[in-house]
This record gives sequence, C-alpha cells and structure tokens, in this order.
Amino acid sequence: MGTNELRKREIWQDASGSKAGITEKSFYEVFSREFEKTDFRVRPRPKEFKNIYSAIKLSKKVLAKIYNPNETWVHGVVPDFAIDNLKTKKTLYVEVKRQDGWVEGKPRKAGRGNAHERSCKFFTPGLQKILRKHGKLGKNILPFWIVFQGDIARDPKRVREVHCWYTGCPEHFFFWSDTKDSKSLVDHFNKNLKKLLL
Repeated sequence: MGTNELRKREIWQDASGSKAGITEKSFYEVFSREFEKTDFRVRPRPKEFKNIYSAIKLSKKVLAKIYNPNETWVHGVVPDFAIDNLKTKKTLYVEVKRQDGWVEGKPRKAGRGNAHERSCKFFTPGLQKILRKHGKLGKNILPFWIVFQGDIARDPKRVREVHCWYTGCPEHFFFWSDTKDSKSLVDHFNKNLKKLLL
C-alpha cells in the first residue's frame, strides 16, 4: 500500500483507543461504586512502574553491544488500574484489554489484534517480582488481573488461546462480554481476588 492510500485509510488505533477508554471508564465506575465506604479503592493509571525498565542495570558486556544514548528517558509499565486495600496496604494491578473479535456477523479476520498477547507480559518473572514487591503480595501470588472486553470475550479462537495461556490461573482473567453486567465482574473479584488483598 502506498503513502497516499495509507493517509486515506482509517487509523484503527484511533477507533480502538476510543473504545478502550470507554471500557476502562466502565470498569472504574463499577469498582468506584463497589468500594464506597470500604477499605478498598480503585486507582486509574498507577504510575509506580512508569520507569522500571530505564532503571534496569545491565552488565558491561551487554552495554558494550547496545546503543547507549547520552540522555535520560522514561520507560516502564503503567497498568490500567490498581486495586488497593488501604488497611493492609496490599495492591493488585489490573489491565483491561479491549479487542475486536470473530463473532456472529463478522468475518474471521475481525479477530486479529494482539491485546490478549500483550497481557502475557504480566507472566514474566521479572515483572511479577516487581509487582509483588510493590503490591506487598506473597511470593507465590500472581499480582495482576486481566479483564478482556469487547468481542474478544466471545471470539472462539481468542478465548481458547487465553484459556491455554492462563492454565491453572483462571482467577486472574475474566471475559467481561457484557459491560452492563457489572455483577458478574464484581462477583469474580470478590470470589477470587479480594482475598489476596486481605
């Protein structure tokens, strides 16, 4: 595709980002209401990890092989939300991943996208160690919860991929296919994740 064609094409990130923002707002509103007059709070865009990668110390051998700019930069992770227990000072980090999917009336290619793949970074040993330490969670606790929203929550291919990847950890993901159904989302948190923060 040439430059002119690309300029005319709809930028999918703009539409996707707008839909993701609506989904995140829905999540925030649900838990803000749920946590009223409790020891819990939901915090959007927690910044405690926004520079964790820049702070990683590399060996001289590795440094000798990479570009080392003579400037500072910010490079890290900003989860969508943090759920804090103000009493115990424990925190669970939340990503809300909205993605289109292959559902009734849509072609199979409607399921393309990699939001679900990007959620897997939370399984990496280094990131888990950092999130656990800051969240004051135990050594064997997964310090995150991924909420999948949009058509991905009903896509026969993506749902199977997530179930495979998260084998043994069903508490740490949730397919929120209907954002009007806040009860199922809250029930999942209360049954599976709230106890990690007590």
